[in-house]
Amino acid sequence: MVDQSTNTLDDSAFIYISLARFPFTAIFSALPLSLIHSPLMTMQSCFIRLFVVVVVLLGSVTMHVSDPVLPSPPLEALRLEGKLSFDDGHLAAKDFGNRYRLLPAAVVHPASVSDVASTVRHVFRLGPSSKLTVAARGHGHSLRGQAQADGGIVVRMESLGGGTRVSHRGGQPYADASGGELWINVLEECLKHGLAPKSWTDYLHLTVGGTLSNAGISGQAFRHGPQISNVNQLEIVTGKGEVMNCSEEQNADLFHAALGGLGQFGIITRAQIALEPAPEMVRWIRVLYSDFASFTEDQEMLISAKETFDYIEGFVIINRTGLLNNWRSSFDPQDPARASQFDSDGKILFCLEMTKNFNRHEAESMSQVSYLEFLDRVHVSEVKLRSKGLWEIPHPWLNLFVPRTRIKDFAEGVFGKILTDSNNGPILLYPLNRSKWDNRTSAVIPDEEIFYLVALLSSAPSHGSLERALKQNSEIVDFCNKAGIKMKQYLPYYTTREEWNGHYGDRWKTFGHRKRTYDPLAILAPGQRIFRKPLQQSSSSL
Repeated sequence: MVDQSTNTLDDSAFIYISLARFPFTAIFSALPLSLIHSPLMTMQSCFIRLFVVVVVLLGSVTMHVSDPVLPSPPLEALRLEGKLSFDDGHLAAKDFGNRYRLLPAAVVHPASVSDVASTVRHVFRLGPSSKLTVAARGHGHSLRGQAQADGGIVVRMESLGGGTRVSHRGGQPYADASGGELWINVLEECLKHGLAPKSWTDYLHLTVGGTLSNAGISGQAFRHGPQISNVNQLEIVTGKGEVMNCSEEQNADLFHAALGGLGQFGIITRAQIALEPAPEMVRWIRVLYSDFASFTEDQEMLISAKETFDYIEGFVIINRTGLLNNWRSSFDPQDPARASQFDSDGKILFCLEMTKNFNRHEAESMSQVSYLEFLDRVHVSEVKLRSKGLWEIPHPWLNLFVPRTRIKDFAEGVFGKILTDSNNGPILLYPLNRSKWDNRTSAVIPDEEIFYLVALLSSAPSHGSLERALKQNSEIVDFCNKAGIKMKQYLPYYTTREEWNGHYGDRWKTFGHRKRTYDPLAILAPGQRIFRKPLQQSSSSL
């Protein structure tokens, strides 16, 4: 719930729902009839009983109640080529994190960019007297309701259409893709032309606009930079409902603002993505370490070498069972490395994972997988987890960028102490080069040339495991703050203006200026909880 006096959000709850639009008929049906009609049931006692019943219905999970939504002008006046829906809000009120349930007033399924622009323009013209906001939802992989709009409008970007077209400009190939297109579809279309994007995420079933609004990183980023460093041009719908094309040469400020901008300055509806020749096959190599210093030194050497691998990632195994049981591990019990028989003697293990791209005629005898199989490797795990009912559960992930000079301090204070096992999900740890990032974008990274991604990708199949993971996340952040480790959150989530200010540092002023320029009413991406829409009766939070 938003605390109106302090402009903060309390994160003590585990699942957040919008009680103002909760189906109260279902709640009352769970109460005894005599209680409902009892004259003793005052408004206060009614609320208390309803709260208790809702908690029971949600499996005894603490929740927060959203503020009631003020009536707004009829949305039926909105004329679209696509569909405006009022009956599938529950689908737009959930995400991969599975901790937030914020129901929108309506869901737009756009058939064109014009539909997206019309929706935002409609809300903008209502002015500050309306509480309506707009959130662009891709494949729903957000962790804390970032793509939800409590009482607002959710735009289902996957409905946008437009697909992917492969073209050339000045001899350089690029993919022109819809903002709602999944990266797996972009890849498959590009492979038909013998081409592929240069930089990836580990999971390809995400939308183009979604990853470009964050950064998009994987094991290729040390060489090519994140996905936001490999974009030629964007088409964006701003918070005023304007459709703008932007690039380094045209509307450059908006171009850089939107890349890594968490959806604050516009909705990405199309992107031109740089391509390179695609390899046919991948040689996949894994090396186990028991010494953290050797593990990180080798990674840093490899990402700095001219002749090196095409993909480099690492992960941490805090007990031996984690090697085989976590979904991210690529080890197989029949692997020649005999990982299942490796005796760690109770030590923390580290795995360096590398690939080398090649074509079939270059090394036919090598152990290999296809390029598509490798890039889509996490989806195989998704299918298995879905079959076991372990995909749509809470995912209290924590992603941090840690400076190279403090990564050893981080490891000593966290692994084996705060984190005592890795059975609830993989722990990724690998280095990135700052020089491959464009500092004109909105993405925030540490100041050092080499920094590490530390991704704690926990799953929480039970209330107890969720509570434990959240506690560990909090302890890790507290440890970093007390130890003076100047980490930055990737996929950031903060609850106060002061924290956001600290996250952006001396770039906060520029971030706020861009917000006032491109989304002056703070209509877009309310789920990020950075800016609040300034209502007419209150002063602007910008």
